[in-house]
Amino acid sequence: MSPAQVSAARRREVIDALRRGTVPQAGLDLFAVGLERFENALDEELTTVAGGGAVFKAVRGEYGSGKTFFSRWLAERVKRQGFAVTEIQISEAETPLHRLETVYRRLVERLSTSSHRPSALREIINGWFYTLEEDVLASGTVPADAQGMPDPVALQQGVDDLLEQRLTTVARTTPAFAAALRAYRRARLAEDTAIAEGLIAWIGGQPNVAAAAKRAAGVKGDLDHFGALGFLQGLLTVLRDSGHPGLLLVLDEIETLQRVRSDVREKGLNSLRQLIDEIDGGRFPGLYLMITGTPAFYEGRQGVQRLAPLAQRLASDFGDPRFDNPRAAQIRLTGFDLAKLVRLGLVVRDLYGSGASPRVRSTVDDQYVEQLALAVTGELGGQIGIAPRIFLRKLVEQVLDRVDQFDDFDPREHYALTLTTAELTEVERNAWSQRATDADAITLDLDGP
Repeated sequence: MSPAQVSAARRREVIDALRRGTVPQAGLDLFAVGLERFENALDEELTTVAGGGAVFKAVRGEYGSGKTFFSRWLAERVKRQGFAVTEIQISEAETPLHRLETVYRRLVERLSTSSHRPSALREIINGWFYTLEEDVLASGTVPADAQGMPDPVALQQGVDDLLEQRLTTVARTTPAFAAALRAYRRARLAEDTAIAEGLIAWIGGQPNVAAAAKRAAGVKGDLDHFGALGFLQGLLTVLRDSGHPGLLLVLDEIETLQRVRSDVREKGLNSLRQLIDEIDGGRFPGLYLMITGTPAFYEGRQGVQRLAPLAQRLASDFGDPRFDNPRAAQIRLTGFDLAKLVRLGLVVRDLYGSGASPRVRSTVDDQYVEQLALAVTGELGGQIGIAPRIFLRKLVEQVLDRVDQFDDFDPREHYALTLTTAELTEVERNAWSQRATDADAITLDLDGP
């Protein structure tokens, strides 16, 4: 899709995000500079998932290499194919990896589809019941009532029977999930909103659900670590039967495991190993699990290497980046070079210009975009990999906005790049400070003793 084909609302959403210095939530295909080499392999894997298989993918990259962008770009891509998507930031306080019940709860809270924002659980389950009804009616086994309409009692019985068939595997390992779905459906038919809402919350792994709702389903307590994988299996069944070919689950910033207590780290790494083994064992048809982390997480002593079975599963032999294998279980993002950064800036300039003053393209020409890219990377000590966020923010907020609004503004004459500690992330500040330190050292050396 070219910038000119993007709707005004989508264009505004993307530009607003860049102005804030954040990753846009949509339109990411426009910015997928350098990701073309992954497309064929990813599409093959998504076909496997849609066909009832499962895939695990580990993404590695230094800060600024685009790991979050990559996962959200893939999320947008799979949503267009009908997949459901959820992204979870692993953290010791809110989402520790070893507490799979918490991971499942966050999964549901952030669950979305192309037509439903988080949390889409209720809409997905309601859509599933509707699909079951349609399948029963299509079977031709439901007699008509006196008015020629499908007999409601026979229809509901047919749905009950089909529901049991679809949940056979899940009910065998996690009967509580199937029981809660049955009770939720009964509550909806009886228009008992309180019970229905309570059961949706319980299916979503929420704690402290009212006792009355749990009694209606014949279940007790809250979801625990061992039940979480069964609930995930049940959710995948519901997704598949309601027309979604699979679920993309992204565990982002998994390198935070390196900074937790050793016992917590060991449990988290073992949970990851368990998830990978369950995928390989065929327990989760329709799941595409992706993790993102830094090279230190995969290679350092405080990460994957602490658990030998996990290290073996994720091992990858990287050599010349030109020949990296996109089909491997672990892939790496090499980040930006100057040419890619300039290409990205030109895309943003053209996207902005398609809905702005004609001055934008003529004043902010290709040469100026390159000059600004050089200036930003220079301020960050030449570390191009960490430059995209601040480069695009300066380009939009300080240059394009002003050219669009002020007829006499010329960035070459009226704008000088400045950076402040308040607008920089910790990694960006470190690079900026190091550049200043290096410059001082050079000056002292040139001045002599």
